[in-house]
Amino acid sequence: MVLVTGGTGFIGRRLVNGLEASGADCILLSRDAVKGHKTIVYDLLKDRINKDDLNGVETIFHLAGYAHDISSNNNDCLYQALNVDATTHLAELAGSSGVKSFIFISSVKAGGFDKDILLNEETQLEPEGIYGKTKREAELRLLEIGKNYNMHVAILRPSLVYGPGVKGNLKLMISGVKKGWIPPLPEIGNRRSMIHVDDLVEAILLVATNKTSNGEIFIATDGNSYSARKIYDAMCKISGKSVSNWSIPYVFFYIIGKLNGRLRFKFQKLFGDEYYSSGKLHSIGFEAKRKLEEMNETSF
Repeated sequence: MVLVTGGTGFIGRRLVNGLEASGADCILLSRDAVKGHKTIVYDLLKDRINKDDLNGVETIFHLAGYAHDISSNNNDCLYQALNVDATTHLAELAGSSGVKSFIFISSVKAGGFDKDILLNEETQLEPEGIYGKTKREAELRLLEIGKNYNMHVAILRPSLVYGPGVKGNLKLMISGVKKGWIPPLPEIGNRRSMIHVDDLVEAILLVATNKTSNGEIFIATDGNSYSARKIYDAMCKISGKSVSNWSIPYVFFYIIGKLNGRLRFKFQKLFGDEYYSSGKLHSIGFEAKRKLEEMNETSF
């Protein structure tokens, strides 16, 4: 039997579908009852799970977390409470209850970033922002808990995830392309790592069963790099729109960003570099099957 937290989210729904398709007996940990699924109704911020709830559970997939990247110190306590305290409490209880495996979905933000190098699991830098810092703190605590209880702990750091039901900036971008208010972007050669949600699910299932993944951290990407222009072209294809053979010069975005701080942040994200190596994950048998440019309208 497996327990999934965050099973109603973008990644969690696909993971639960994959687990159930393979015949796994799933229990969801959720704030509300989930129709059609066994559910432990539980609020990670307010409640404490009972040891009895873990009877028969062999593997926990922990996806729940506070991921809203809001730059406000008022939210620091929420990041700490959910990403660190609730995570480590669940892992401690899992270890003391005899749960065999604990799989934690972290983030590439936990490893920090340097645009001048291809980052991997060995190039651990200081995480930027409270989100990355709390994810890193949770990682370190989980690895220690795993050792203390001889429990298999594996950690995945996904890069930017796309696919059916995606939210956030990618959803806004494809909506903007469909409506025509995002102009053709320039090709400036920036590099971003991405991964399809179903490939990520396969990676999650792999580290849950691969013995060599115990006590290890893995970055998950599809092995390709995507510039802002490549992403724009893919969004045009997905939206059924023709791809323009012209583009707005980058200096236009630079000037607009200088005049508007909020847009400057958006443009920095769009045209910046966030490129990672998933060689370690590939070394244990993972191979991504999907690429962004191969997606179609049913993919989002």
